[in-house]
Amino acid sequence: MLQQSLVFSFFLIFTGAAILASIALYTRQPLLVAYIVLGAALGPYGYSFIQDTALLSDISHVGIIFLLFLLGLDMQPSHLVHMLRKATLVAIFSAVIFMAIGYGVGVAFGFTRTEAIIIGVALMFSSTIIGIKLLPTTVLHHKHTGELVVGLLLLQDVIAILVLLFLNSGDGGTSQVTTFLKTAVALPLIIGAALLFVRYILLPLIQKFDRFHEYIFLVAIGWCLGLAELAHAVGLSAEIGAFIAGVSLATSPISQYIATSLRPLRDFFLILFFFSIGASFNLGLLGQIIIPALILAALVLAIKPIVFRFLLQSISESNKLAWEVGFRLGQISEFSLLIAYMATSAAMIGQEASHVIQATAILTFLLSTYIVIFNFPSPIAVSDKLRRD
Repeated sequence: MLQQSLVFSFFLIFTGAAILASIALYTRQPLLVAYIVLGAALGPYGYSFIQDTALLSDISHVGIIFLLFLLGLDMQPSHLVHMLRKATLVAIFSAVIFMAIGYGVGVAFGFTRTEAIIIGVALMFSSTIIGIKLLPTTVLHHKHTGELVVGLLLLQDVIAILVLLFLNSGDGGTSQVTTFLKTAVALPLIIGAALLFVRYILLPLIQKFDRFHEYIFLVAIGWCLGLAELAHAVGLSAEIGAFIAGVSLATSPISQYIATSLRPLRDFFLILFFFSIGASFNLGLLGQIIIPALILAALVLAIKPIVFRFLLQSISESNKLAWEVGFRLGQISEFSLLIAYMATSAAMIGQEASHVIQATAILTFLLSTYIVIFNFPSPIAVSDKLRRD
């Protein structure tokens, strides 16, 4: 994509997003819906104003990296360990249940066994972006609800990374074993190295030059992206690296200043992310995949809250909190889209199965957003009573 076309693409995306966002706010609709609809309208399968969405999709991935970095900045390591220990069984059992549901629907609609397994795997995860972005800052920082949502999403991310590693190492069992061993060794080494680097190098630098605000901004971005790239290089995901970068700074007094400074940058990239979701969907295949996608979306929206409610109550959480967490996680994930893409590239599934997963993701993104903003506290809630930053 040439520089002129990239500038023109940004002009269309952000001008269009501003117009649709204004309409959405006047009509009390969620902004995420506006961005996805804009992508479908302007992308190659809509009016084709923007033909090449690959570069935009790559750029938008930075938004997810910053989202996980900011999430890590709000997580004290001691609280994080306690939260993950409590949520592990819930994450594992829920993943097995959702995979079984997806597999059953896939087989019922005539997909091959491998395609049905991939569809089932895609249903195992909930959206990190929607789950966190629709949490008010006060809930995310201080409330048990936010801790549970974050803990479950992180554990799901770990499971998703293992699935992606499996899909990415398709040349035999030895390669897969080597990859898993390398990852198992790399993770604790990165965590330890990050904590030491922050304590003995990064924090002294920040304390020495803290009067230069742009310096803190640059150091924070460099640390986030550097650890994200390191994690990616050793077989983990960039998101996990960014989260470790955030957690390593969480105990420092400067962490909240960094979080506040980076939020506008995060939102810039997340607009591109939701635009690319809408733009990448092939509307021409809608007639072939709409029925299985609608059934899968209905099952996800109906059953995920029930499953999470039952599992969370089994570990002594209150009924009200269990329902809220279930509804906040009542969609599939951006990892589901990545799994569909990688499985298609590896010739494990066909275009039809891939688009069933994509359509299910878009439907559950949209509808679960409506459920949350109409019923629970959120920065973009419809009711003034529920709207909290």
